[in-house]
Amino acid sequence: MQPDQPSSPKLRFSMMISPDASDGELTFARQLGVPCVYTWVRDDQRDLASLTALKRRVEDAGLCLYMVGNMTVAKNPAIHLALPDRDEVLAQYQRFVENLGRAGIGVTTFTWEPDQVWSSALGESRGAVARAVDMDDLRTRPLTHGRVYAEDELWANLDYFCRRMMPVAEGAGVRMALHPNDPPSHEPIAGVPCLIRDLQAYRRAFAVADSAALGIEFCCGCWLEGGSQGFGDLLAGLREFVADDRVLIVHFRNVSGTLPRFTETFLDNGYMDMYAIMRTLVEAGYHGTVTLDHTPRFVEPYAAGAGTAYAIGYMRALLERAQAELGGWRLVPGLVSSRGHTRAP
Repeated sequence: MQPDQPSSPKLRFSMMISPDASDGELTFARQLGVPCVYTWVRDDQRDLASLTALKRRVEDAGLCLYMVGNMTVAKNPAIHLALPDRDEVLAQYQRFVENLGRAGIGVTTFTWEPDQVWSSALGESRGAVARAVDMDDLRTRPLTHGRVYAEDELWANLDYFCRRMMPVAEGAGVRMALHPNDPPSHEPIAGVPCLIRDLQAYRRAFAVADSAALGIEFCCGCWLEGGSQGFGDLLAGLREFVADDRVLIVHFRNVSGTLPRFTETFLDNGYMDMYAIMRTLVEAGYHGTVTLDHTPRFVEPYAAGAGTAYAIGYMRALLERAQAELGGWRLVPGLVSSRGHTRAP
């Protein structure tokens, strides 16, 4: 079965699968009308044979494997903080990116978060369990790496990373999508600055990298968390970076408010009009993927898959409305109407 991937791709939806996805997982994606999937592979799956087999399995199911990441190299404090094993981890990352290119997988993603995503106690959205952040809580967290780090150190480490990774990515034909810090706090957390916390940080990162291989994993949730003190106008940021061909992945997520505290919500239950985001993506001619991000957890026995199905259905409705209001349908692979045909301009 051939994957739903046109020769001139437009905006497509994507969802995460496990690295050992079952037939049921892949079928579920197709049933939702999602043409693309992504995954985070284990360390023993970073070799070329494993990546090639994974891509073949996904394509045999009629899907496109859009992005593959690996947590060990993509979110490793040795790289971010220049710890003693930095060069060893970077060498692993280089081999992984080279293998992605040989396997025909063109996008991977990383963050500059040595402590990954910070959270506080769980919150709720319409009674569903959801991630929450309260800076009053995070300010009490002890140092995670033994000392306080200066922001200039992290920028120097990003420069070191880019000088070693961007030439490899360019040679492999792989683009690397940089996710913002979550939360995008202007205060250090546990002794470590949140480097990618505003629009200027992304602009500086692109200048440091000096390579088209560096792109953005544009996280709407992080943009909204920061508010006017962080990234600022989300729609303006989208327009700027889509026009510059930097946006490789859009994380579609809503939240209850801005820092110093927020809770993740269902797409229709936060403070942002998510239709405005979808319409902006269509207007801007965005041609990467849009994926649901963290979503509140439905009550058992409906938890497994219900949040994904709810979010994808909501996103599809927003996209259909945007395309209709903007003067007709653009070819969007995998989005087939309930009447069984695909509409085009």
